[in-house]
Amino acid sequence: MFPEAWEFHVAQHLNRGIKILIQNHSEGFDAFSNGLLQFLLGVQSALSTIPWWGYILLIALISWFSIRRIVPTIVLSLLPLLIGVFGFWDLAIETLAIVVVSVVISLVLGIPLGVIMAEVKSLGYVIRPILDAMQTMPSFVYLIPAMMLFGLGKVPAILATVIYALPPVIRLTCLGIELVPKPVQEAALAYGATRWQLLKEVRLPLAMPSIMAGVNQTTMMALSMVVIASMIGARGLGQEVLLAINRINVGRGFESGISIVIMAIVIDRITQGLAKKWDPVKKR
Repeated sequence: MFPEAWEFHVAQHLNRGIKILIQNHSEGFDAFSNGLLQFLLGVQSALSTIPWWGYILLIALISWFSIRRIVPTIVLSLLPLLIGVFGFWDLAIETLAIVVVSVVISLVLGIPLGVIMAEVKSLGYVIRPILDAMQTMPSFVYLIPAMMLFGLGKVPAILATVIYALPPVIRLTCLGIELVPKPVQEAALAYGATRWQLLKEVRLPLAMPSIMAGVNQTTMMALSMVVIASMIGARGLGQEVLLAINRINVGRGFESGISIVIMAIVIDRITQGLAKKWDPVKKR
């Protein structure tokens, strides 16, 4: 038995700190929550205006642009039809809206932070342990602070998803910039490139495949987290999975699970194709 005299709990202090934070800054949290919710509803409304066949055509065009192969393009274009056949099209749009908003926020925060980590080495020593903790912590844990600060609904689901999906794009952006060959950078500096020009014209373009891999991983993690976030009111396809589990409805769970898998496959193949398409080395 571990000695009870050595025990020290931080839970009560954290709970007290959260309560004080909410009491003193509740208006700020409400304003932030309302702004993020309006952004999400705007994205969802825009996605809802596109007809189902419009998504099929859009997926076909993007797939052909990124893959340039007929059979994969046809397969990726027709897979989403199963979501509509199962009757989950509207729920899939809700899930897609949450994923889009979460990924956009993650990229806006993650790519610049990854660039800064690559440029400022000392900052990397501080951020990397934080990223390690973020990636090893169970995904359910992220629901707790988001729910305590913003209650139930889609806003805490987005914030929990952003925290969960943020590390890959930061790491891979930093890694891609760090792996740019030194001779290429030295040649650019020899021709008179400034530090900003070196980053913009040389390091970022050569790091683009790694950055796109980070976009891919962030998107996949956001999609997986959206399912878990249905526990705090994210709705979408994740809600159907949760209801199927509660009701032990295997058939309904299979249909909703397959729908999520289809979304993941389509997004994964398209982003992987774009990563290869934007590889400056393979273009030559």
